[in-house]
Amino acid sequence: MSDVQSQPVKRVISSALAASAVVAVVTFQSPATASPNPALQTPPASQQQTQSEALDKYYELSEKAEKLNERHLQAQSDLEKKQGELGDAKKRLNNAKQAKQRASANEERYRKDVDRFAGASFASGSQMNKMSALLTGDSAQDFLERSSALDVLAEDRNRALTKLRGAVNSAAAAEQKAQQARNQAAKAKNAAAKLESDIAARKEALDEKIAEVREASGMLNESEQATLEDTGPDVGPVTAPGPAAQTAVDTAMAQIGKPYSWGATGPESFDCSGLTSYAYDAAGISIPRTARDQQASGGTPVSRDQLKPGDLVFSGSPAYHVGIYIGDDQMVHAPTEGEPVKVGPLQDEYSGAVRVA
Repeated sequence: MSDVQSQPVKRVISSALAASAVVAVVTFQSPATASPNPALQTPPASQQQTQSEALDKYYELSEKAEKLNERHLQAQSDLEKKQGELGDAKKRLNNAKQAKQRASANEERYRKDVDRFAGASFASGSQMNKMSALLTGDSAQDFLERSSALDVLAEDRNRALTKLRGAVNSAAAAEQKAQQARNQAAKAKNAAAKLESDIAARKEALDEKIAEVREASGMLNESEQATLEDTGPDVGPVTAPGPAAQTAVDTAMAQIGKPYSWGATGPESFDCSGLTSYAYDAAGISIPRTARDQQASGGTPVSRDQLKPGDLVFSGSPAYHVGIYIGDDQMVHAPTEGEPVKVGPLQDEYSGAVRVA
């Protein structure tokens, strides 16, 4: 074939190859245009970080609110104690006043008796004694009779003097007790007034923080809300070392899923110390209302390696959170706003435990 004849053939082949290339490009590229890759099943890292920060912020605000709630409850508990002290002081003051009135009446009566004996002793200018009885008597028998009468009078006089001294001392002691009771009453009254002011301020701060917590709750996504609403692992039956502790554990576990509510003591909702006091009340044991008081005087302190189901376990110093230990470093507790009563691990700020029963 000549070069002249081969030119058209080359052009045809080139055209065919070019067309094939175009078809190939269209064939392999068009699916990407018609069916894009499926969307990612997890949010981008930046979005995940934002969600985590939102949950962390929620927990941070909740912890602050819980501390404020505990301080508010503690102030209320302190106020009740001061009011009790004031009532006791008023009773002591009233008793002291009555004792003083009785002592004063006795003092007046015994003073009259003493005055009467004193008057008899110096009647007609002669002192009543055995010498005067001897000088004025007509016989030894008169002396004996008069001497005996004088002994009786002397005993009565001494008895009257003793009673008078006792009455005077009783009146002075009653006055001293009355003054102490007045001072204690005034101190308790002033402390109660200050606590009432503190309670109002703490309540206002608590309400503001609760509003922040609820606002932060609205920023959480469904997954984060589900995390809050999770009631923890199913731990099965929990065996406590004694009947009272068993009742408390069983009662607390029966509340799982019930909502948290600031200041609530059940049975429909709880805060942390409300749950523990409710559980032990069911066992017939009264413990203090607040986490701080429960740690201070709710039972016998126990070390972490000696924990048994039923022990109260605390977070913070002073304690602001409390739960009931159920074994394996787990506790049942009422965590905070937005979270129900649940099973969870002992917290990072674990600060001790006490055994109630």
